[in-house]
Amino acid sequence: MSRLAGKMPKLATAPGARPSSFPSMRPSRTTSTPLQFRRLESTQRFSPPPSSTSSSTTTKKPSSGPSFKGQLTQSITKRIQRERDDLKRLSHMRPQNSLGRMMGMTFVLFTVGAISYWCGLKYPKEADPASTLPLAATNPPKHNLNPAHLEAAWSDFVAIVGKENVSTADDVISQHATSEWSTHRAADDQKPFCVVYPATTEEVSELMKVCHYRRIPVVGYSGGTSLEGHYTPTRSGICIDFSRMNKVLSLHKDDLDVVVQPGVGWEDLNEMLAEQNLFFPPDPGPGAQIGGMIGTGCSGTNAYRYGTMREWVLSLTVVMADGTVIKTRQRPRKSSAGYDLTRLFIGSEGTLGLVTEATLKVTVKPASESVAVASFGSIREAANCVAKVVGEGVPVAAVEILDDDQMRFINQAGATSRSWKEAPTIFFKFTGTPSGVKEQVAIVQKITKGSGGKSFDFAKDEQERVELWSARKEALWSTMAVKKPGDRVWTGDVAVPMSRLPDIIDQTKQDLGRSGLKSSIVGHVGDGNFHIILLYSDAERKLAEECVHRMVKRAVEMEGTVTGEHGVGLVKRDYLPHELGESTVDAMRKIKTAFDPLCLLNCDKVVRVEKPARGEVSEW
Repeated sequence: MSRLAGKMPKLATAPGARPSSFPSMRPSRTTSTPLQFRRLESTQRFSPPPSSTSSSTTTKKPSSGPSFKGQLTQSITKRIQRERDDLKRLSHMRPQNSLGRMMGMTFVLFTVGAISYWCGLKYPKEADPASTLPLAATNPPKHNLNPAHLEAAWSDFVAIVGKENVSTADDVISQHATSEWSTHRAADDQKPFCVVYPATTEEVSELMKVCHYRRIPVVGYSGGTSLEGHYTPTRSGICIDFSRMNKVLSLHKDDLDVVVQPGVGWEDLNEMLAEQNLFFPPDPGPGAQIGGMIGTGCSGTNAYRYGTMREWVLSLTVVMADGTVIKTRQRPRKSSAGYDLTRLFIGSEGTLGLVTEATLKVTVKPASESVAVASFGSIREAANCVAKVVGEGVPVAAVEILDDDQMRFINQAGATSRSWKEAPTIFFKFTGTPSGVKEQVAIVQKITKGSGGKSFDFAKDEQERVELWSARKEALWSTMAVKKPGDRVWTGDVAVPMSRLPDIIDQTKQDLGRSGLKSSIVGHVGDGNFHIILLYSDAERKLAEECVHRMVKRAVEMEGTVTGEHGVGLVKRDYLPHELGESTVDAMRKIKTAFDPLCLLNCDKVVRVEKPARGEVSEW
């Protein structure tokens, strides 16, 4: 064997390859050899060379199989082809695998979602046991105001009320953001995206369903005469204007009630009722409409005799934040059935629901009516006179006070047909039978004389009655008429117990005088409620704020209220905790979140729904 091995010829090798003898051709087990090379060796084995004796006598024949170099090249080519085939197969399999994974993931997510939904229904979250909601425990509202989202909502609104009843005009948008008599100065971004004009309760319901689904905030709008920033859209969103809902739906003369929509003006309503010898007593500022009057719980000059708006609303139809429609009561004058939701919505300023119908009480017009005007040497003397009239129980219909500055503004504006004494003045209204009115006039004349009255005039006929009372109705507009270019107006009100009325009016008058601002005092003083009207420039805004702040603080310290009839809005909301206590406001906030959990309805009014920024709230 060894002899044979020594005589074997050497094999040809490829250039650069290591020469090898036949025994070394089979690699050892420890050598890292390519798989194809090992397969080559296992399938093609070399035959032993011929013996030395025969080689000399026979001619060498060429080998029939490929050379080693050819074998190696063939192996590499096959390997490369196999790799290409594998890559091609994998490229076809990858989209199928990706689709399969996507379908599998979708199935898993759907299954998990379905199980979670089922568990949520079977095991609902425990209700929050807290009876109140402190401001610190609130979460900021989350609304969707993406432009594309609002554009999609616009299409929904058009489908409900028609394209002609959805407006995005700049002048319309500005009108529904603020007014020149509002004490709140709206920021540039506090404007609605669009204004929608529904005509029925059903349309309002559908609009609210869209806004609830899309999380779009909503502000209601009727007459636009409110003063404390009530309808400024702090969160943008949309404005629902009720001007198309201006119909008197039914009058029940025998029952002394009337059903109206929110866009009906109180003056128009009284013109219609007068034809039936009836009238609706609440009389706020000119232009006010029933929806806003309910929202602010207003009163007006007749409140002393006839009460405020709360006493004249029997029932309401209200669209809730999610579009649900409720009716708070039937039409009887009295009911003890359940919670008094009617009065809950009165004064809520559109934060709990949107009023779409109201059943109001009306009354028979008095047989006789007269007016008297008395002037005094000082505002305290006038206030003392009011306290005496109220204290003696004289059944006057209205008692209004105007200070000397206000009487001067009326003369300067020329809004009435006569000239007035520029002194603190009380306007009395008397109603009842002719003999009863005469008796009331005589009693009041005697009281005014004993209280330092300088003059006393009473109307002898209808023309004089209208003329004397006209000065009271022109108070705000007369003050605005004398303002300088660029000035703004601030009208604020408070109310105190009657015994404290002379003190607060006198102190407020002195404080206004020290401020140097042009101002006046007007009030429904028969029930302890009075107003200040301030004119100020942008540079004097801080000074005006301080005057109002001191007046409000003075009223609260006298056990009064921060607003007698204007409502809270944005301007007075941070005073409520001082008047009512933190826990009471927390209870109001709980009601707000129960009725409007997404905070869509007139967000930020009456009570805060998120913490204020640093320095936003004035020090008490």
